[in-house]
Amino acid sequence: MNFSPEPSPRKVNDNFSDASSVNEESEVSETDLAQALADVEKSLMAIKERYSQIQYYQKRKAELKYRLDEVLPEVRRQKTQQLREELQQIQTELEAIELNLESSLFGWNSIKEPFWQVVRFGGLGIVIGWLLKSCAG
Repeated sequence: MNFSPEPSPRKVNDNFSDASSVNEESEVSETDLAQALADVEKSLMAIKERYSQIQYYQKRKAELKYRLDEVLPEVRRQKTQQLREELQQIQTELEAIELNLESSLFGWNSIKEPFWQVVRFGGLGIVIGWLLKSCAG
């Protein structure tokens, strides 16, 4: 029996092609990782920005409610046009702030994934149910 310590030329080429495919896969995974990191950083910045907006809106809402509590008794006593306009402006701004705060809780992006999961698996459940009913009936 003749044992050769060197691999056959075919095996060397196979090993080389395996190494190049591993290299290509690692390059692809590195670019995917870099892209994923960039996406995460972008999402984090958006979350930080939204968080600071929410803090601002909550602070402004508290200020406006305080001012509203001050203006309401004066409007009832004096009933001047200037106080009524200020009251209207405060109420309008409060409504806008409440709308902005509510929109931070519910948005299409936050419910998009669960919605499509329900559609996908609910539809799959209905199809499986029909198949089982037709087999049993």
